Order: sequence, then C-alpha cells, then structure tokens
Amino acid sequence: MSHSEASEDSRISERPRRPILRAIAVVVVMIALVYAGLEAAHRLPHWLNPFGETTKDRSAPVVLNSIQNLSRYEAATGNYQVVVDLEKDAKFLPGQLRGERTLFVGNGNVDAYVDFSHIGNGALTVDKAHNTVTVRMPHAQLEKTNLDPKHSYVFARQRGLFDRFGDFFSSNPNQQQQLYVLASQKIQDAANSSGLTQRADANTKLMLTNMLKALGFKTVTVTFATSP
Repeated sequence: MSHSEASEDSRISERPRRPILRAIAVVVVMIALVYAGLEAAHRLPHWLNPFGETTKDRSAPVVLNSIQNLSRYEAATGNYQVVVDLEKDAKFLPGQLRGERTLFVGNGNVDAYVDFSHIGNGALTVDKAHNTVTVRMPHAQLEKTNLDPKHSYVFARQRGLFDRFGDFFSSNPNQQQQLYVLASQKIQDAANSSGLTQRADANTKLMLTNMLKALGFKTVTVTFATSP
C-alpha cells in the first residue's frame, strides 16, 4: 500500500468520528446554556421568576395515637455537634461532570435516664434502728439522638454539572434523610463513649440522697445494678 493510499484510509476512518464529536459538543453546550438560564432565573425577584415556587400548608390535623405513662428520671443531657462529610463519585466520569460532596452540620442532644419501672421488690431496705436506708437502682440508659432540625443544615455542597442540572427539576429527599441518619448515628456513638450514663448515675444518686435525707434518714446508700 502506498503512502497516499494510507493517508486516504486515515481520513476516511476519521470522518465517522466527526459527527459524533460534534453531537457531543452540541449536547454539552445546550446543557451549559440551559443551566446558565436556570441559574439566571433563580436570581430574579420572586414575582418575575417563571420557576418560582409558592408554599401552601395543606396538612391534615394531628391525630393522637396513644398516651404512655413514663416512669423514668431524666438525669442528664448531652448536647453535641458533628460535621458530616459525605462524598459520592461516579466510577467513569470526572467530578466536574458527575459527583457530589456535602458538608452537613448536625446539632442534637441525647438524654440519659433511669427507668424506675425496673425497680422491683427489695430495692429499698430500711433500718429503723439505725435510721439508715439502702436503695438499689438500675444503671442509666441513653435515649435516641434528638437531632435539632432548626440548627442542622448543609454548610457546603460541591456538585458536578449533571447533578446541578438535575437539581433544578427534582429534589432528593433520600439524600437529606441520609445526612440526618448519619449525623444521628455519629452523635449517638459519641454519647455512648462520653460518660453521659455515668453522669446520670451520679445525678440520680445525689437526688435520691438529698430526698431521703430530707425525709429524716441519717445515712443513705444508693447502689446501681444492671437493669433486667
């Protein structure tokens, strides 16, 4: 094969690629233009924005399902803050096109309580002769994390072009829920290792000691055992 024939074959093989590349370039340009237009529309005043939204609360009345009696002493509360750094990447696309990284600040509290309903017979021993009393209590337990929605928020978010384009047409409540779940789990883990239950035990012991001494007992002994 001559040099001229090889050059001709090379030009022929490149021709089918050009329409595909042009089509891809056109699609990218159209996406960029639409995205720029939507960005500009969101900067308009609400009454001029064709994509503006109005909010109407059509919620049904609150229905009471049940009422439960509580037999617990709230002995301590821990307030926590956590920054969740969640990153999602596409396997075969660069981060500029597809991917997302979100920084979420979660603020919440965890309560530590002593369940008085687990106190059985024999938990209280009174020695009238010596005016002493012994109380046996279960150890404190932790409530589930109570994440504060008013003070928990997305601090920063980086998104690829395709993700930002899609956000204009649909919301992603599952991602918001995932951030709240992760923040709650991390706060719960921190509460488990922060000595909150030990503080609740100490506060419960102090409360019972003061109360029983006010009733006239000279010596008050409070012990803790694992609840059944």
